[in-house]
Amino acid sequence: MTTPPPCEALLLAAGRGERMRPLTDTTPKPLLPVHGRPLLSWHLAALARAGVRNVLINTAWLGEQLPRALGATYCAAGAAVALHYSMEGRDFGRALETAGGIARALPRLTDPFWVAAGDVFMPTFPFASQARERFAASGDLAHLWLVPNPNHHPRGDFGLDERGRALDLPADDPRPRWTYATVALLRHALFEPPWCDIARGNPDGIAAPLAPVLRRAMAAGRISAEVWHGPWTDVGTPQRWAALNAAARPFVSSGA
Repeated sequence: MTTPPPCEALLLAAGRGERMRPLTDTTPKPLLPVHGRPLLSWHLAALARAGVRNVLINTAWLGEQLPRALGATYCAAGAAVALHYSMEGRDFGRALETAGGIARALPRLTDPFWVAAGDVFMPTFPFASQARERFAASGDLAHLWLVPNPNHHPRGDFGLDERGRALDLPADDPRPRWTYATVALLRHALFEPPWCDIARGNPDGIAAPLAPVLRRAMAAGRISAEVWHGPWTDVGTPQRWAALNAAARPFVSSGA
């Protein structure tokens, strides 16, 4: 059997989408239509425009629907992106959460790699190769994109200092916070001790969140960040999904 090439990006599509019920009772959230096409396809189109040619998608809830709907190839911007799948539901009977899912996928990913949540709408994000090259040349373990705090998350997640360091601010710190856009560049070393104790490939199917891993690395000054001011929506409730579809379609190049 031919070994598939390593993937340059991981799209997270394994979650149950509890807050999106009843829509997600029969359809995985990343497949819900946004402006006439599956939500996840907007990331795929952006990655295609950026020159990414192999993408890994993790699945669990109704996971068999994603390869059935998206297939093995996604074509956009005059390019074909090969799609590969990490089937957590099939292999473990459940989603492994973000850190567990990334650790499971790690042997199939380039170092570094892009990661993006499959339930955010960010159609003009560039996934720029220059950003990946800068990050690869740095000593950082992760580079996060942050966004201005939406109404449903007014306190945000992380701070950002004048040197571009992401900060895990205490609750009483008055400095501004931003919301994590759930798009990042990550290095394999972030998923090794002392930051993460899950074995490479996660053979035991350990479920673990990503936030504690990021916070440990932030405390050591190993995570950089920047703010994205382009269109971004966390499609987390039926109301937000409906509002997004009712809004004017953001500008996207004709290759989308």
